[in-house]
Amino acid sequence: MEKLLKYKKPALIIAGIIVLNLIYGFDPRFTIINLLWLLV
Repeated sequence: MEKLLKYKKPALIIAGIIVLNLIYGFDPRFTIINLLWLLV
């Protein structure tokens, strides 16, 4: 259960990035910036 909570937020952020890319068109720079932010 703790593992699920640990990965829930990154999973939501990744899902959000995918949805935004689908709505507004794919922006590689935006996606890379967000993925790097997840790793920090």
